[in-house]
Amino acid sequence: MSETTLAAPDIQLPPTQTELPDDDGIPMESPRHKAQMDLLIDALIPWLEEREDGFIGGNMFVYYSLAQVRNKDFKGPDFFAVLGVPKGERRSWVVWEEGKTPDVVIELLSDSTAQADKNEKKLIYQNQMRVPEYFWYDPFNPDDLTGFSIEKGAYQPIAVNAQNQLVSQSLGLALQLWQGSYKGIDATWLRWANLAGELLPTPEEKERQRAEQESQRTEQERQRAEQERQRAEQERQRADKAESQLLQTARNLLESGMTVEQVARLTGLNVSEIDTEKDG
Repeated sequence: MSETTLAAPDIQLPPTQTELPDDDGIPMESPRHKAQMDLLIDALIPWLEEREDGFIGGNMFVYYSLAQVRNKDFKGPDFFAVLGVPKGERRSWVVWEEGKTPDVVIELLSDSTAQADKNEKKLIYQNQMRVPEYFWYDPFNPDDLTGFSIEKGAYQPIAVNAQNQLVSQSLGLALQLWQGSYKGIDATWLRWANLAGELLPTPEEKERQRAEQESQRTEQERQRAEQERQRAEQERQRADKAESQLLQTARNLLESGMTVEQVARLTGLNVSEIDTEKDG
């Protein structure tokens, strides 16, 4: 009986992240745009460390279709977060490898990108990637902050809450504006916060908070030690005063004609101590 060799089917597997471009060589619009992206990512690093899953990326390609790969018609979002996936480094986000699209996307607007971010990209996130929540923010115009969540297949605006936040239901966190200095730039920044309005600290801020708390603990320990020293000194002075008063009483009793033994019984002093006072 002869053996028949079947030809392997000509199946082309989709490319993996190691085979796909991960950098278009185009820098971000400005140092403030880069710092804003870093702030959004950095503040979630400690938060993500407390979880067993999740990935956060920024200014990296998100591949969601083979047509997109062929046409090279879409670049990566400035910030995105994905939950329910293993932690670890990625060169790019490849949906057919990971099994899901981002849960949250944020685009940082500029004069050259605002129109696309508010129209073309918004439709891609809504209709093709099905990203549950999409936000945009202009680092040079704090009034231009908007968020959307998908309801019945279409993005609906997210209303600000009582704390003037835009809440991400996907992350259980909120976005809010913060005036301050970050990486040497004084500006109004978009930051992550909890629903009580407390900002999520970056690793640097968290380390600074730990250092301040440690300094406070050290100062408190120093103050406690000084208070203990003062209490001990006051106790010593009280004891010296009480002893002096008792010895004076002994002298007075001796002068009144009482014997050393009688004074010892009355004062509780040793006979030798009373003898010393008698001789003195």
